[in-house]
Amino acid sequence: MSKLAWRKSSYSSGNPDSNCLEAMRTPEGDLRFRESDDPGTVLVTTPARWAALLRAAGSGATH
Repeated sequence: MSKLAWRKSSYSSGNPDSNCLEAMRTPEGDLRFRESDDPGTVLVTTPARWAALLRAAGSGATH
């Protein structure tokens, strides 16, 4: 895999040693997420599935 740039949330403390969620979009369009303190574990999803998760979380859905 080519080296892609991970982005940290603007709500991160700004301290480079702080742990936070990092995200990137691949050239193929997939979304990738990881915890900065465990960079070897990466969650990969599609924009449509991510949007569905956010809608469900926002609505309070439990399943």
